[in-house]
Amino acid sequence: MIALVTDNLTKADIQDKLNDVFSHYHGDKQELIPILQETQEQFRYLPAAAMREIARFLRIPESTIYGVSTFYAQFKLTPLGKKIIRVCRGTACHVRGAGKVLTEIEKQLDIKAGQTTDDLEYTLETVACIGACALAPTMTIEGETYGKMTTKKVAEVLGDRSKVE
Repeated sequence: MIALVTDNLTKADIQDKLNDVFSHYHGDKQELIPILQETQEQFRYLPAAAMREIARFLRIPESTIYGVSTFYAQFKLTPLGKKIIRVCRGTACHVRGAGKVLTEIEKQLDIKAGQTTDDLEYTLETVACIGACALAPTMTIEGETYGKMTTKKVAEVLGDRSKVE
């Protein structure tokens, strides 16, 4: 797990990417959420330096930016892994063993749900429902759905995915 995040981005890197984002907007306060969404697309999280620049651009307090970014679960304040694993915790998945699947993933990656591996390769999340109940228990990795998961299949899926790239 990442205990302390240090931005390895230079101020120029951040400003260049934000200039692209800001070019679509007028600097109105109501543009905050779309700007945060685009910024997160650029960086895969919301760096503190970027949030300061957004506050300047919109002429609103940094505390407002922080409040909005922590209120909505879609926004991340720490870097996400290259591959996001989402484990379904819905009823069908729960009764068919999603808890065991999640525990196995946590064991294999040495992280808990909500955390990212130290090498920034994987982020592990849980979701209320993936929408593939007939395949329960399910998980997704970067949008690809894996159904009828077992602890044994976790090793196969993660082994295959870790060889990608």
